Amino acid sequence: MHSFQTLAASFEERLSKYPPFPEEPNTLYEPCQYLLQLGGKRVRPVLCLMANELFTEISEDAWHAALGIELFHNFTLIHDDIMDKAPLRRGNPTIHARNGLTAGILCGDVTCIYAYESMANITTALPQVLHLFNRTAIEVCEGQQLDMDYETRSDVTLEEYIRMITLKTSVLLACSLKIGALVSGGLGDNANKLYAFGKNLGLAFQLQDDYLDAFGDTTKLGKQNGGDILANKKTFLLIKALENADAGQRKGIEELLVADGPGKVQEMLALFTATGADTACRDAVTAYSKLAFECLEDVAIPSKRKEPLAELAHYLLMRDR
Repeated sequence: MHSFQTLAASFEERLSKYPPFPEEPNTLYEPCQYLLQLGGKRVRPVLCLMANELFTEISEDAWHAALGIELFHNFTLIHDDIMDKAPLRRGNPTIHARNGLTAGILCGDVTCIYAYESMANITTALPQVLHLFNRTAIEVCEGQQLDMDYETRSDVTLEEYIRMITLKTSVLLACSLKIGALVSGGLGDNANKLYAFGKNLGLAFQLQDDYLDAFGDTTKLGKQNGGDILANKKTFLLIKALENADAGQRKGIEELLVADGPGKVQEMLALFTATGADTACRDAVTAYSKLAFECLEDVAIPSKRKEPLAELAHYLLMRDR
């Protein structure tokens, strides 16, 4: 069994040897390759490879699936950046900022198509893989739309928020794991358990991200606290604080949501703590983490083979906790 770091390096090597995009027209494909070369953790494609290796030696089908998953993820990033009007991605200019809006739209479109082109090379369980991949792609789009809808709503519930992050973030992690199992020939309950593991892991990871944005160690994260607060994003912390707040606390939160003063972040953090939202968020991370590891434990594979997946999950969930 290979570690996450080893498989991530192997995936990068494949990308460098076999770039997925042609050279011409350069104005279309150069920006696509530019984003791909900016790197990233490659968590999703490597999860696919790791799940495949639970059952067999890593197959060519798994490599095709991993590339398709990474290309699809990059497609979502390109279009998300356009919708968010984001100037930077991984510390570098976003495609629409660098090459223009038209390039951003077309590069996103063609990256998505090449994701399906990579998936089309799969020879094992292709109908099941495509059905899952299509359903996941639809769900990711639904999650993005809900995220945008929630920007203009002041009554978002925790149930709605969990549904949104499930669709926007968790299902692609879950899909990556299940496809890795499917292309190994694993069509039984093991594939479903891996899907549940990924889904709960994704929820725990996103809620941990919410918490770290507010309360994380800035020296380890490399950024200041409170980006979500300054953007008035609907996070678990904000929604839970509003749910738990008394009349005075609710008034304070609502006033801060329309304020831009220098004390906004610290005052909101104090309200998150006073309402117990910080504790509730940590408890939710713990609960979803527990569910994730229970699902992984239920996969009918010797525990030794599951160790790299468990180590990756611990790494993702223990960042600056």
